[in-house]
Amino acid sequence: MEKIIRRFSSILALIAALYSLYWVIHPHTPMARFHVLVLDITQVSRATHVFFLVLVGYLLSWEKGRTRITPGSALLFCLSLVPLYAFLQLRMPVFYKALALIYWAVAILPTVVPGIRRFCDIAAALLCVVPYLYQVLNFEELIERAMFPEHADLVMGIGLVYLVLGLVYRFTGSVLPILVLFFFAYNLHGRKFPGVFAHAPFPVDLLIGKLYCETEAGLFGIITGVSMKYLVYFTILGGIVAALQIGKILANISAIAVGKGPDGPARVTSVASIFMGMFSGSGAADTQFVSTIVRPMYERAGYDRLVAAGVAATAGTIAMVTPPILGSMAFIMVEILSIPYLWVCIMALGPMVMYLVAILAYNAFYVRKEGIKSVEVREDLNRSYLFRYSYIFVPIFVIIACIYLGYPVSAAVTSAIFLFIIFGYIDKTVRPKSFKVILNGLASGFEHLIPIGIAVVAANIIMTLMVITGLPSKFSQFLLQLSAQNLIIATVFAAIFTLIMGMGVPPTATYVISSSLTAPAIQQIAVANGVPSDAALLATHMFLMYYAILADVTPPVALSGYAAASVFGTHPLKTGVYAAKVALPKYIFGFSFILSYYGTALLAMPMVVHEGLSHSWLSILSRYALVAVAVVLMSAATVGYTRRTLSRIESVVLFLASLLVFYPDLITGAIGVIVGAWFFIKRSNPSEKEEYHEAGVS
Repeated sequence: MEKIIRRFSSILALIAALYSLYWVIHPHTPMARFHVLVLDITQVSRATHVFFLVLVGYLLSWEKGRTRITPGSALLFCLSLVPLYAFLQLRMPVFYKALALIYWAVAILPTVVPGIRRFCDIAAALLCVVPYLYQVLNFEELIERAMFPEHADLVMGIGLVYLVLGLVYRFTGSVLPILVLFFFAYNLHGRKFPGVFAHAPFPVDLLIGKLYCETEAGLFGIITGVSMKYLVYFTILGGIVAALQIGKILANISAIAVGKGPDGPARVTSVASIFMGMFSGSGAADTQFVSTIVRPMYERAGYDRLVAAGVAATAGTIAMVTPPILGSMAFIMVEILSIPYLWVCIMALGPMVMYLVAILAYNAFYVRKEGIKSVEVREDLNRSYLFRYSYIFVPIFVIIACIYLGYPVSAAVTSAIFLFIIFGYIDKTVRPKSFKVILNGLASGFEHLIPIGIAVVAANIIMTLMVITGLPSKFSQFLLQLSAQNLIIATVFAAIFTLIMGMGVPPTATYVISSSLTAPAIQQIAVANGVPSDAALLATHMFLMYYAILADVTPPVALSGYAAASVFGTHPLKTGVYAAKVALPKYIFGFSFILSYYGTALLAMPMVVHEGLSHSWLSILSRYALVAVAVVLMSAATVGYTRRTLSRIESVVLFLASLLVFYPDLITGAIGVIVGAWFFIKRSNPSEKEEYHEAGVS
């Protein structure tokens, strides 16, 4: 039975991947002359994408082990009764109410009755076919009656909502579905909320109609379109790269480039993570893969295991800000702001470079302080090896060139996928044993999309429910009052809010929620503080996207930390703490994106869009230089070492000097540089070293 279901789910995942790839080339084939609903109609094609996510997702969930009841699952069960109760109060035949109860039961009941989960997973996989076929057969009528849905529309709508929430719970936990149900309750019982957040309640049939029937809202809205237009292609690309085992070659190339010296292990980890980030936007997945490869290097060098795991976890997260393949949030930003994807890639370069500098600087000071020894690189890893496998980067250059020339991202990545397959058959060392390896890679790529894709659909539901009530404008008013128009207070609040949200919600949903609620207020305050409106818009969303990414490496729930801990055999929570400590500047330089117009220069595009490259290049270069200096100073303060071991007081002073350099102002930056430089110029004498050693100061 298990083999049959596993094989069936793989076949369906392969069909879903092939459907996605064909969707890109369809307009250029003879089939384009025919009216194919699942390819040519936006609502139907998105519904098809969601259908594959739900169908394959529940079959994969069936293969998982037993779950258990938790406070989160119990709360999810209780909140799920709120829209169900409202639905059962509608005047409609008992048959429709019974059908809604069945959908609720198979999706939600296993949260408190784990023993029936596998049975419910199979039932849910079968039941998800009905709302999909209903959508395909009635999509035109559904759009026309979105405000006044019929009984069957309502049953299909609430049934699919519950199926999505149940699947999100099975793959990502209870927090995200709880948030969706909270916003449902907020819409249904708006008068019970305090102050400015109170509103007139909305009937459940209106909400379900908006979620199921409208093209650009709810289940099949613009954010769901991000999963279909962008994310699926990157996960398929990652599946093909994994199937051809190209990751090991990338790690070897990293070792050739930067593996020599005592700080070689961390450099290899960082560069390999960047290379993997070019093919995958998943921080935790890249952390898991790279950590497995580089762990022996750390052990031979004599690194502390927690430090090694912290470096690996931090470096793995860099994938989400590495162009040309960024995290899913980048594509949502593209759709929300209607900007070219190339702009987001350029804006991500600043955070990526400073993130990398922070890791390398911390590691450089650490190995010198601890006397870490060098690790020899294998003799067969030389320049000829590098030249031999240099073709691996051709598909990445193709993606970059296509994006620069204005071709759709989906077409660019699809071209890269086919190039990798062609190269895989040309090169005997990576040639798959059979074509089944390629097919498995395609299927695996779509399977890896499921946790991200269903989270995106849930985020689209949340955004729709928030927009209906006008919550974003109300929350912005609240933030304006709370911060008293102070930009520092507003950004600190938004950063903390985003980090806390990200502790239980995937980065994609975190960005959607935080940007919807806080972006309007931050942008308004930034403009009031002298940042031009167009620059403030870009910088605000990049700021929020960046802190949503940091949630992936911030304890207590740090997915990349857990991934590194599983490889290095360390405690997950302690690993998360060390991951936060390594590259500590990553939590600071994000604020410089938005605190002043000069600060936006680290993102380049806000200045370029506002005044052109010819007038902004000097500001961009100087900002890059100052932030890099600030990162080095703070890393030295964190380790407690420059050219000598620092006392605690000296580390604090150096840390404060780095904050001056981080602040986007040339005068304060110059003062911080002068103060920080003193710690690198002054060397300790032998008596001082002896005193530090005796006192045990680090």
